[in-house]
Parts: sequence; C-alpha cells; structure tokens
Amino acid sequence: MNCPHCGHTAHRVIDTRDTSDAIRRRRQCEKCGQRFTTYEHVAANLLVIKSDGRREPFDRQKLLSGIQVASTKRPISRETIEHLVDQIVESLQAIGRAEVPSKAIGGMVLDQLAQIDQVAYIRFASVYLNLHDLTEVRSEIDRLMGRMGATTSAE
Repeated sequence: MNCPHCGHTAHRVIDTRDTSDAIRRRRQCEKCGQRFTTYEHVAANLLVIKSDGRREPFDRQKLLSGIQVASTKRPISRETIEHLVDQIVESLQAIGRAEVPSKAIGGMVLDQLAQIDQVAYIRFASVYLNLHDLTEVRSEIDRLMGRMGATTSAE
C-alpha cells in the first residue's frame, strides 16, 4: 500500500479499531509524516470450527483479546500484538478455505508467542490447551524449553 500523499510504501499503524464490518486503521507515512485511514474487510466469510464441532464466524477482536490477556503485564507492545494478529489473519486468508479449525488458529498463536514471550506462551497455552494441573503445565514448559533449545542450536 502506498501513502496517498507522497506514494511512499513504508508506514506504521497508529490506531486500530474494529467496526461492525471492517477493521479501521490509522496509519502514518514514515517519509512525509501524513496520516491516512485504511479499512480492511478481513475473513468476512471465514468460519472457525470449534473443538466441539460448532462453527462460528471468525472474530479478529476475540483473537486479539485472548492474546492481550495472555500478555498482561508482560513487556510486549500493543504494536507487537497487533502485528502478531495481522500475521495470523494473513495466514488464514492465504489458506483460502472457508472453514478453519480453532486448533489451527491456536497453533499459529502459540508458534508466534513462543518466539515473542515464553510467559505469554504458557498463559495462552494453559487456557487454549486446557491444562488441568501443574504436571500438564510442566510438560508444556518442558516442550517449550525443548523448542527454544532447538531454535537456539539451529542458529
């Protein structure tokens, strides 16, 4: 997307709001500093298949809220969370299917949070994976630590 004032392609999101049928974003061009608004109609027809078989419309705000709760009092900026949600929405659009299992979306969130913040990962995983006791939490921590060790040794 180009700045409507100068045509430059680099800009940043200043504010994001959900409207009833779109996502409104205020953006600021990094070259000229002018602000402009974009509207995104995201995954309007996408259905999420819940673990119990129910289907419900994809709700970007619900995804954003879940990640924000997991990130409470963690050093994660709002922009980072917005970017994470944007990446997941783009991935869902790229899949090109009308229905996506909730497990696939949760897996995407966990993959992203594992790279951003381990505590937020465990918080999100404890709800998403329905961890019942400390043994299950410890198991997930061990899995995360193994995953982090694998990425560290791969670098």
